[in-house]
Amino acid sequence: MGGSVRAARDEHDERIGWLIFDHPERRNAISVEMWRDIPRALRELEEDDSVRVLVMRGAGEVAFVAGADISEFGEQRTGGSAAQAYDADSGVAFGALARCGKPLLAMIHGYCVGGGVAISLSADMRFASDDALFAVPAARLGLGYHMSGLDALVNLVGPSRAKEIFFTARRFSAEEALAMGLINGVFGAAELLARVRETAAQIADNAPLTLRSVKRIVHELARDPDVRDIDAVNESIRACFESEDYKEGVRAFLEKRSPKFRGR
Repeated sequence: MGGSVRAARDEHDERIGWLIFDHPERRNAISVEMWRDIPRALRELEEDDSVRVLVMRGAGEVAFVAGADISEFGEQRTGGSAAQAYDADSGVAFGALARCGKPLLAMIHGYCVGGGVAISLSADMRFASDDALFAVPAARLGLGYHMSGLDALVNLVGPSRAKEIFFTARRFSAEEALAMGLINGVFGAAELLARVRETAAQIADNAPLTLRSVKRIVHELARDPDVRDIDAVNESIRACFESEDYKEGVRAFLEKRSPKFRGR
């Protein structure tokens, strides 16, 4: 047991919030306590109106998240009731990440393994350092993998690549991950933080309601057409056109200046 997931505000730009996986003695492997921390830390950042963009990262310089904490598997993931309780905690965490309405980025350095890959897939965009390593070693542990996790991976890299990742259980370099579409960009380790901050700031400059609407629409497009929430999509679009930000955007365009959006 151990580790935590904490919320923090960026020291240079208060519009950027950080979701930090802090368990460096185990390469930020996710413990049961950390799964339970994720919804709370995420809620703290979501409820802060000054925060426009969220970024996930691992504490220290060694790993983003090196999977689930295997030292707990004997106690937490063996047997029906224990496994069900563990799945419930992780399921609540992934549900909270999936429902996050603000843009969510993943800043990946070092090891991104197993559950770390799954967590990164919940982000809207993923950026990695050139020393990052990706792997899903489920087949080396005999784990069953939930369909929702595989669905997210298949939607991103395609069926054949997803099978390669699982069947071989090997490590993939950042450049390989970029080539297959698993991540959005690769930067030198020394510049990763600055480049992610730059991207987050660019996003934070834009209208929050438009970003939220686009995120909702993309989420619905990934679902079966029969279960898409079209009413929620239309409401998100209506909210944009009825907002003060829309009026500000038009005024700023006509006045040839940068808009100052307020999220309402």
